[in-house]
Amino acid sequence: MKPNTTFPGLLEAFFTDRLMSQRQASPNTIASYRDTFCLLFRFAKQRLKKTPSTLTIKDLDSPFIGMFLEHLEKDRGNKARSRNVRLAAIHSFFKYVALQDPSHSAVTQRVLAMPTKRYTRTPIDFLTRSEIDALLAAPDQNTWTGRRDRTLLLFAIQTGLRVSELIALTIPDLVLDHGAHVRCKGKGRKERCTPLRKELVFALRVWLRERHGQLDDPLFPNARGRSLSRDGVEYLLAKNVAVAGQQCSSLQKKHITPHVLRHTTAMELLQHGVDRSVIALWLGHESLETTEVYIQADLKMKEQALAKITPINVQPGRYRPDDHILAFLRSL
Repeated sequence: MKPNTTFPGLLEAFFTDRLMSQRQASPNTIASYRDTFCLLFRFAKQRLKKTPSTLTIKDLDSPFIGMFLEHLEKDRGNKARSRNVRLAAIHSFFKYVALQDPSHSAVTQRVLAMPTKRYTRTPIDFLTRSEIDALLAAPDQNTWTGRRDRTLLLFAIQTGLRVSELIALTIPDLVLDHGAHVRCKGKGRKERCTPLRKELVFALRVWLRERHGQLDDPLFPNARGRSLSRDGVEYLLAKNVAVAGQQCSSLQKKHITPHVLRHTTAMELLQHGVDRSVIALWLGHESLETTEVYIQADLKMKEQALAKITPINVQPGRYRPDDHILAFLRSL
């Protein structure tokens, strides 16, 4: 049977065959790609006066895609990183088109040649110990939502789970006996176990007694007993940050998102001497390069490195071991 090589046919096959069947892409990836094409169709209707079902591959040439990307930045206020995410989705589709219908090779090659936009990487935000204490003290412990919020915030800060992983947790994902840990399915459908500290285990036991949940119920539900949404987590975080900011003024100067809590976990581990490879495994990173941003953001580590450097025009002293055991080992 000859495949449907019209634009609507190729797009439908890209989602159902390529993403869902062949690559088994995650729901988040599919949703991101879907949103990209919805934005593209809205822009095409304004510029080309065409509905999605009447578009052709030739309509989506590189000049038009370039105008769409410029529209995202100038009219919608997207940053370069968001622009690059949309372009990555378009590139993925055109790679599929190139395989399915070589007759469009001229258009596909020009679109695929469009580069991602470079941008300035700013230092990551994370919470200090005093800011963590202020945030955890913010939820009202006299209310059900306040007790849920504190447990959720403590859980997020100590485990470093992504917000998508956090809201997907169910009660059976917790193991609170010997070797307490939480199981989650992360990015790329990779399953991992994250150990839980004693303080968090105690808080979770108290919460589960109040939660009275059944198997497969969400660990942190909303007021209706359903799973919290990403927006719901962002709302409760913003609400408690506003309260905590009244006691800790430095919080008022930071833009705190759920991902900042994940950064905070990494910085806590790094500052306590945990190796980068362990941090990468803890957070579910693909490579160690992703973890390097935390080293760049850690001012204390930079100050410690600076303290080891001999100042200019100062005679370096002779090394003397600060402990007799070290002196013994050096003599071997």
